[in-house]
Amino acid sequence: MSRLARIAFALALTFAGFISATRAATANAIVAADGSAEFKTVQAAINAAPQVTSRDQPWVILVKPGTYREIVYIQREKRHIHLVGEDAATTIITHQLNASAIGPDGEKIGTFRTPTVQIDADDFTVENLTLENTAGPTGQALALRVDGDRVVFRHCRFLGWQDTIFINRGRQYFENCYIAGATDFIFGGATAWFEACELHIAGNGYITAASTPPEAAYGYVFNRCRITAAKPDLKTFLGRPWRAHASTIFLHTEMASVVRSEGWHNWGKSEREQTVRYAEFASTGPGAAPDKRVAWAKPLTEKQAAEITAETVLGGVDHWRPIARR
Repeated sequence: MSRLARIAFALALTFAGFISATRAATANAIVAADGSAEFKTVQAAINAAPQVTSRDQPWVILVKPGTYREIVYIQREKRHIHLVGEDAATTIITHQLNASAIGPDGEKIGTFRTPTVQIDADDFTVENLTLENTAGPTGQALALRVDGDRVVFRHCRFLGWQDTIFINRGRQYFENCYIAGATDFIFGGATAWFEACELHIAGNGYITAASTPPEAAYGYVFNRCRITAAKPDLKTFLGRPWRAHASTIFLHTEMASVVRSEGWHNWGKSEREQTVRYAEFASTGPGAAPDKRVAWAKPLTEKQAAEITAETVLGGVDHWRPIARR
């Protein structure tokens, strides 16, 4: 390593240490898996957090690097909490429940009881964390379930196989996140904006399975995202409709050859071709094939695409505006 490189490396470490110290100094609670902080588990810190009523003064929980093998549940009363890791690559919340696991009643637990992290609270923020379900290709196994409104994820990783992220209801904003899976790995009836995220295809399947209610103007919007693949021979659809009025839009998204040229699947229900709301604008890369997409998925005009912004999609009656961080 050259002298200049050593200096740059030392400065990077110093800056990282400064950021870490600053976060620790401003945190209301700290979690460390090695027992060196007030809390050893994320759930314990969540349970101890007060019911915060001010959006301007959130309760900040700092999670130190480590692997947290636990199931985390955030109840509805835990609003205005920021759950912040130091580094998503080394700060991991993980579990391995799958839909076929047997519950206390002797029955299979089913899809919706498998999440590693479940967020019922409104006004909740997660940053710099990995949420993971390691069940693998054994069926439905959620890394995340969200039932809260105005929930934000920044610089997070979501790792799974089938049904990685279940956004059931409300509005969510994902920014600079990495989401991996194979089958329907982003699904549910919420309205969500994905800004500059990487969608990583782990196996053949479908990226999205929206169940957008018919009265909702928007379902999922992916803006300036990238679709990548674990292996060059994999193939995926952009989405299939879990419910008849599924809404999914890709804007300015770079698509690897993993994306099938037809783009979309009707889930074996041809009648849904009349009601789904699938669209693209300015897709790039070898997976972008506007002339080969199914006829019932509509390309957007430049004017139509310009009208689709995070503010118009997520604003609602309360004019929610999660601010992008460049």
